[in-house]
Amino acid sequence: MVIMDLFRQGLLAQMERATHHGRIDVLINSGELYRSLGGYPGSTHGMPFCCDAMEAEMKLGDVLLIERANGAGMTVRYLLPRST
Repeated sequence: MVIMDLFRQGLLAQMERATHHGRIDVLINSGELYRSLGGYPGSTHGMPFCCDAMEAEMKLGDVLLIERANGAGMTVRYLLPRST
């Protein structure tokens, strides 16, 4: 799925930048991720794919802080560095 792959790439890029700066975790919000890739979160056509990509990247130790049903958008705390 091309759209979900775009969100996954953007998500991984944010994680990589945070890891490069020595961070041990990173908070990522679906609306902010969507905007960073040129989308507008008010248009919900792509937001489900964005949230799906974020959920698919969750691993043991990551924390879902705000669920996707919330109007503020989904927010996840991802631990860094990511294991392969």
